[in-house]
Amino acid sequence: MANVVMPQMGESIAEGTIVRWIKKVGDSVDRDEPLFEISTDKVDAEIPSPSAGVLTEIKVKEGETVPVNSVVAIIGAAGEKPAAASGADDGAGAADGAGAGAMPAAVVGQEETSAPSKGTAVDDRSAVAEARPSNAAAPGGTAGPLSKEELRRQKSSPLVRRIAKEHDVDIQQIHGTGISGRVTKHDILGFIESGGAAAAASKQGASAQTGGAQPRTIPTPGPVYKPGENVQVVPMSVMRKKIAEHMVMSAHTSPHVYSVYEVNFGKITQLRDKHKGAYEAAGAKLTFTGFIAKAIVDALRQFPMVNASIDGENIVYKKDINLGIAVALDNGLIVPVIRNADEKNLLGLSRGINDLAVRARSKKLNPDEVQGGTFTITNPGIFGALYGLPLINQPQVAILGVGTIEKRAVVIGDAIAIRPMCNLSMGYDHRLIDGADAGRFLSFVKERLENFDDGWL
Repeated sequence: MANVVMPQMGESIAEGTIVRWIKKVGDSVDRDEPLFEISTDKVDAEIPSPSAGVLTEIKVKEGETVPVNSVVAIIGAAGEKPAAASGADDGAGAADGAGAGAMPAAVVGQEETSAPSKGTAVDDRSAVAEARPSNAAAPGGTAGPLSKEELRRQKSSPLVRRIAKEHDVDIQQIHGTGISGRVTKHDILGFIESGGAAAAASKQGASAQTGGAQPRTIPTPGPVYKPGENVQVVPMSVMRKKIAEHMVMSAHTSPHVYSVYEVNFGKITQLRDKHKGAYEAAGAKLTFTGFIAKAIVDALRQFPMVNASIDGENIVYKKDINLGIAVALDNGLIVPVIRNADEKNLLGLSRGINDLAVRARSKKLNPDEVQGGTFTITNPGIFGALYGLPLINQPQVAILGVGTIEKRAVVIGDAIAIRPMCNLSMGYDHRLIDGADAGRFLSFVKERLENFDDGWL
């Protein structure tokens, strides 16, 4: 038999949610055949089977969240009968794998060397908790109480710790609802929204508030609906919950300001029509998004404050330009990242945009391809919107919204002409970027697009 474990889809990812089982108990599976679908803080992915055989037992149901390296299923030899439906076993094996970190960071098969013990899926998670005692031995081999920082790390992910730092929140004050009392994004965002962060800050006294007072947020209770003939109550999907959490966090973190510029796309329309055949022959699709991406990358080199982030009272200027391109999915959206975008010409950017979009829609992205972005482009114009006012993709400080491209009557010189026009809107964090800065940035982008040179291709 082979254990199937929850893979670690990135260094900072500590748990994953089973979204869907592609195979059911009793089904035959081949090695590397898609077995189940997971969702993590960073990426959704289909996970292949580690070995060929028969899926004899599913230990974790759809919708459940478990730590990485936890056993989620068992694959038996061909012809082996499925396990009884009395519950999941091998809880100790899950604890050994998760606690000792012996499993590789992927879905792998491990031949069992001892008889499994009886239990339930809940027992698996309890065993994981027991494998991580609060007074575990220190790395140097000496046992003792954990430090405050070690307790924080044990009870939260890097993303949660970053949110806590930005809002001056002590994680120890929050009741965690995750596995083994882990503080989740939902926990900390709820704590902040309820005014807990402001209340905690006031207790520390004015002398401790070196970064200025945090605005108190007043929680607004939502309507409570009961299933009936006039409403349908449907739980959010895992992806929708994560999008909701991130958007709430962004709205609470950054004071958003917007500037909108109208851009004449006449020149790049001509260039696109002229070169799209050659690009297709080179394996790339030449789109308006590629031209916009090139102009944005050039602007980010000229205006480094837009390619930055805020860490407390410090400004962090990013040396790399990693461009996020929002991709709409059937059940949400995802933002894959083109790394070192400033090192690519228009052909390279076009290839990267097309490749990431295709793999995003087929759930083939790697975790490192959806993190580390320094600026994001989103395009509501493909659905006909004249412009959009998007929320910043934290911890970035700006985002560009692209409106639909349509022919309009414009004044050129003293004459009225018909030109393909597009509205570009930029949302920016007013803690760092002022209106004048945004104006200079967008003016640069506008000039670049309206006078795009063949040499930039």
